Amino acid sequence: MKNTMVAAFGLCVFSSLIASNFFVDKLEISHTISIDSLGACQGVSFIDDKVLLYGDRDVGMIREYVAKGDSLLYSGKEYRLTVDGQDVINHPTGIAYQPGQPFFMGNSIRLNPEGTLWKAVIYRVDWAGLKKQGTLDGNLLKTIEDDACIQGTRPEYVKYQGKWYVATADYGDKRNEVRLYDPEKLKNAEKTSEPGVLYKKFSCGPWVQNLHWIPEKGVLVLIQNQIEGRKWRFTFLDLEKSLAKGEAHVLSIQDIEKSDELEGFTMLGKGQRGIAVTSSRRSNVHFVNVKF
Repeated sequence: MKNTMVAAFGLCVFSSLIASNFFVDKLEISHTISIDSLGACQGVSFIDDKVLLYGDRDVGMIREYVAKGDSLLYSGKEYRLTVDGQDVINHPTGIAYQPGQPFFMGNSIRLNPEGTLWKAVIYRVDWAGLKKQGTLDGNLLKTIEDDACIQGTRPEYVKYQGKWYVATADYGDKRNEVRLYDPEKLKNAEKTSEPGVLYKKFSCGPWVQNLHWIPEKGVLVLIQNQIEGRKWRFTFLDLEKSLAKGEAHVLSIQDIEKSDELEGFTMLGKGQRGIAVTSSRRSNVHFVNVKF
C-alpha cells in the first residue's frame, strides 16, 4: 500500500493508493461559501446542470442553484417536502435520479428523543410534478420502509453490468453495508425486505453519510465521517470488485482534517470539480478539486 500526504489549502489530506488502475492524486478544497435557508444541509446533487442542496430547515426541503465560478446563484426555486403543509421527508438523506428510472428520496425518522432509534424510509416521487408544484402534494407516489437496512438509507443510482440499481448504505459503526436494490421491484414495494428488491450487497466502513456514483470511472464514493459526526473522509470504491467479493474494494481514501460533519458530495459533470457540503450553518458549501 502506498500512502501519499498532500498539503491542501492548510488542510492535511491523506491519500491511500490501493489499486494501480485508479488514483486520486489530490482532493482539495478550493473555495468555501455559506449558504443559508437550508437548516442543516444534508446533501447535494447535480441534476440537469443545477446544484440541488437539501436540508431539514422548518421542513425538509430542496433548493436549486446554478454554479458560477466560485459561487452558487440561487435560481429562486425551492421545493418543500410536505403534503397538505405537513412535513413528510423531514430529514432527507439522499436523492436517486437517473433519466428513464423512478425517482427516489431517502429519509431518516427519529423514533426517540435520544436519537438512538431511527426508521429508514425511501419515497418514490414524481420529480417533474414536485418541480412544477413545489410540494409533494399529488407527487408522493410510494412510501417504502427500508427494513433491509441496518441503520439509515441514502439512495443513489449506480450502474452494474449494464443495469441501473439504487445503491444505499448505513450510518453507524457496526455491520455497515452497501446494498443494491432493483428499482423496478423497489418502486412498488412496501418494504425493501420483500423478495427480489435486494439484488446484491457488500460490507463497508463506518459513518457513511451519503453516496456518489462517478459513471465515467465506474467508481462509487462513500461520503463518510472519520469518527461519528466529525471529520471528513472520501472513500473511492471499485463497485464491481466490491460486489464480487462481498466487501468494499477500496481504490483510494482521502481524509480531510476538518472538524465539522461532512454530509454530501457531488461532481459537477464530467470534469474534476465538485461540491462537498456539511451540516454547519456557516461555511457549509465547499468547492472541491479532484485530480484523478
